Amino acid sequence: MKKTPFLLTALLLGLTANVWAGKSDQTIIAEASKNLSTVAGAIKANDETPVSVTGTIVRHIKDDHFELKDNTGSIPVEIDEDLATVKQLKAGTKVKVYGEVDTHREKPTDIEVLKIELLK
Repeated sequence: MKKTPFLLTALLLGLTANVWAGKSDQTIIAEASKNLSTVAGAIKANDETPVSVTGTIVRHIKDDHFELKDNTGSIPVEIDEDLATVKQLKAGTKVKVYGEVDTHREKPTDIEVLKIELLK
């Protein structure tokens, strides 16, 4: 009799943990590859929308933050060092980024990059 509430609680916690965890990086990358966007489209997208955007690195802002530009505008992107180094991402470097739109209350929308392709 006492085991039933415990099992129900454990089951509910297990189910809600999957909801809290969100999507895996691989799932986001797969969805982003199907959701080709422009910078302007990414800026208008909802938070956590998977997107892929092709553009040119304009500048290194600081740490792992860069400015990406296409013919519709520019947007900050967060690119971890394990994806590409600052030396690889010089101004003028053409890239295709796959990631997730990250909207904020106090700062501009950006893209959290999960995969990057350096283009020629």
